Amino acid sequence: MPTRREILQRAGMVVAGLAVSGKFPAFAGGTEQRTSMRPPAGKRKFVSEAVEETIAGVSEQIADIELAWLFANCFPNTLDTTVSFRTINGNADTFVITGDIEAMWLRDSSAQVWPYLPLARKEKKLQQLLAGVIHRHNACILIDPYANAFNDGPKGSTWKNDITDMKPELHERKWEIDSLCYPIRLAHGYWSMTGDASVFDDTWFQAMSLVVETFRVQQRKKEKGSYHFQRRTDVPADTLPLGGYGNPTRPNGLIHSGFRPSDDACLYPMLIPSNLFAVTSLRQLAEIVEAERKEKDFAADCRGLADEVESAIRAHAQTDHLTYGSISAYEIDGLGNYLFMDDANVPSLLGLPYLGCCGISDPWYQRTRKFVLSPDNPYFFNGKEGEGIGGPHAGLDMIWPIAITMRAMTSTDEAEILACLKTLVRTHAGTGFMHESFHKDDASHYTRSWFAWANTLFGELIVKLHTERPALLQKHL
Repeated sequence: MPTRREILQRAGMVVAGLAVSGKFPAFAGGTEQRTSMRPPAGKRKFVSEAVEETIAGVSEQIADIELAWLFANCFPNTLDTTVSFRTINGNADTFVITGDIEAMWLRDSSAQVWPYLPLARKEKKLQQLLAGVIHRHNACILIDPYANAFNDGPKGSTWKNDITDMKPELHERKWEIDSLCYPIRLAHGYWSMTGDASVFDDTWFQAMSLVVETFRVQQRKKEKGSYHFQRRTDVPADTLPLGGYGNPTRPNGLIHSGFRPSDDACLYPMLIPSNLFAVTSLRQLAEIVEAERKEKDFAADCRGLADEVESAIRAHAQTDHLTYGSISAYEIDGLGNYLFMDDANVPSLLGLPYLGCCGISDPWYQRTRKFVLSPDNPYFFNGKEGEGIGGPHAGLDMIWPIAITMRAMTSTDEAEILACLKTLVRTHAGTGFMHESFHKDDASHYTRSWFAWANTLFGELIVKLHTERPALLQKHL
């Protein structure tokens, strides 16, 4: 019987360590074949030898042929299809579109390239690409710290008539706390993996100073601040009420957010997963500026703000649920109102350990997790195709592969992880990629065929399992 590498080579998946387009045949005498869904080698946006070697090495250790095929398609999808790498003013610059929308979200772009960080230690070209994302984030934040998505230049937008302070460089201006957290996470991860501090130049520090200033303004201790947002739309989640400032709150130290990571409007402006993410990010920022720029006062300011937000979360966001005991609400208003739910997009309550906001074994997290993975979460759906978390953005009964992947990423239960893998393999609708969402009873009903974040996150999960639980990948699903 041929080895797995020989099978992959015959399939055209591995040639001299590089993945190329070809057939991906089944095992054990099966007749079904799988065609690589990647662009031809000459048409890929960016080729990393380290990524290609990872695809080859991990794929040959996966027993289930369809899971291996999905991994080989999905893990490089960001590099294959979404990045534009160049040099601007002597610095690397990388613009990363989200997929089927030609705009760069601060959140999505950070998450899309995150799984490649460990490989940057051994490949200078990939390291430069990642540094370019950091430089581009700085430029975006300095254009407007309240925007969530940007154009590659002053191209204007279909949302140019939104009632807010739009600029031609913006694709959309929905204020989301996590939009300023993800660039810090990426910069800290890049620094930790590569040791390269050259990205922490004066422009970066100016952008990070604006991040902290924006967080403080949006604590709204004395006034609401200048940011407001309204859109002429029949979709309530696409606009903010009450003059574009959102529903009323009583300030308590938490940072206010207009929108969730889903780009849906918050019901209550104090979005707890994003505030927890801000706590973690501020402490990471303090670590960087103290070590690399010797900015002790700024580092102390970051830590002080993190401590203040964390104390407010403990005092106001952790409350008793009738069934699950002391858990976290998803949103609050400081007036005693709590929203108990979770959304598929990250930061989510489910994804808090993934972002470093808490430990997986934390009893508070485990109680919260039990709630969000139950029918008591209004956006947890269970059907013929599987179960998982969705959200208002794609509608009822639509499960998000990102949430299924995140469930596996934050689980220590191998049976649960396998169940997640089986669902992901079963619900890609023959496309070879993850989608934004699929219907709980019919996976052929899905949204967004090209959503790079979902693809790369799935790839990250498989690499994680290959490192930490390789025996799981030896199982046929």
